[in-house]
Amino acid sequence: MSLRVITGKAGGRKLKSVPGDTTRPITDRAKESLFNILAGDVIDSNWWDLFAGTGAVGIEALSRGAAFVRFSDMNRAPIETINSNVEHCGFKTQTEIRRADAFVYLAQPADKKFEYIYIAPPQFKEMWVKALELVDNNLAWLTDDAWVIVQIAPSEYRRIAPTLKNLEEIDQRKYGTTLLVFYERKIS
Repeated sequence: MSLRVITGKAGGRKLKSVPGDTTRPITDRAKESLFNILAGDVIDSNWWDLFAGTGAVGIEALSRGAAFVRFSDMNRAPIETINSNVEHCGFKTQTEIRRADAFVYLAQPADKKFEYIYIAPPQFKEMWVKALELVDNNLAWLTDDAWVIVQIAPSEYRRIAPTLKNLEEIDQRKYGTTLLVFYERKIS
């Protein structure tokens, strides 16, 4: 699959893929739909692209006016790919790229607040549930009006999981083999 930035400052730029088959890049259709949903709210926002893979979602956010993106992934190949893609698109000064275990990182005290945390882990391992529950237990990572967006295969989604105290599902959209599930803080 050919990866590219759809629109904005880096629109049309091609992105490198992570070598091998360990990542599942978001399709252009799903990515474009995601950013159509978010529309102008992306401008000046802070993102955390968790399990970042190629960095395509965070780079698209920057291209559309996001102020800052933190990219994190546990493996060397995605981190090298993200570094290359960020450099190629000219967003080095607006990013932080960390090789880190997402679960350990999310359990730590927050060092920044994000309007968007994008969770797209390896499929069929229920890692999205664990990551979402960690965010739910550590709301210091989120601004008051933040959204947590999960990208999974539709068959991974189960209504009974995850167990959330502070976040609630507000929407979901299916694009072929990609399901995007949106969460925000519960209103008390």
